[in-house]
Amino acid sequence: MQDKIGFIGLGAMGGALLEGLLAGGVEPERIVASDTLETKLREAAEKHGLKAMPDVRSVAEAARVIFVAVKPQDMKTLLKEIAPVMKDGQVVVSVAAGVSIHDIEKRFDREVGVIRVMPNTPCLVGEGAMAASGGKYVSDDDLHMVVSWLETLGIVRTVPEKLMDAVTGVSGSGPAYVYLMIEALADGGVLNGLPRAMALELAAQTVLGAARMVMETGEHPAVLREMVTSPGGTTAQALFTLEDNGFPAAVQKAVSAAAQKSKELGK
Repeated sequence: MQDKIGFIGLGAMGGALLEGLLAGGVEPERIVASDTLETKLREAAEKHGLKAMPDVRSVAEAARVIFVAVKPQDMKTLLKEIAPVMKDGQVVVSVAAGVSIHDIEKRFDREVGVIRVMPNTPCLVGEGAMAASGGKYVSDDDLHMVVSWLETLGIVRTVPEKLMDAVTGVSGSGPAYVYLMIEALADGGVLNGLPRAMALELAAQTVLGAARMVMETGEHPAVLREMVTSPGGTTAQALFTLEDNGFPAAVQKAVSAAAQKSKELGK
């Protein structure tokens, strides 16, 4: 009989992780879940055929691998609730930004494995960019298993935990920067006469296409940028304007600010 998989929290990220596991072939009968919103839990149980549990302790007792998708500020209380029923060999997969593996491990007086994951919202459409780090009690097999589940939602890279704050700044928070860029591109189109719906569609597809070029060609973005930039042309003028207004530096500062905030959340 295969081990049970638990979910504590079925919000946007917890729900995406659940959908990914199911899409990847994990049987619904293996999954037990709990959520503070009873209606959300009931809907998930009816939709997927998983088993709804009355509380988080029940999930911790039933499952060997437990995905914890709650806010960072709620982690301490949650871990206090489940700690008494946790056993050696169980694995906690945390998606809470800034909460370190050590902070979770120390809540248990036994050898509970901890895997820290930084996902992002494009996981909801199967285009996530994630990183994972394993604690001292996590076996290579368990880490590989969890990573393979996550890969149903996008790309996953295993990194030392010291890099997780940087990952948060780049891919964890990164979608918001891109949405701001898309909005600004569309607004620029409207300013120059395009209908708003068309401007937004063109802007979003441009970002999607440019990202795919980076991923599929393997070329450095600077090389791809040069392909678009003719001497004395429109793109050259636009790039000069962006650089003159501090666009590259602003993005780099945004990544650093998000990474710093992630460190602060973990204190």
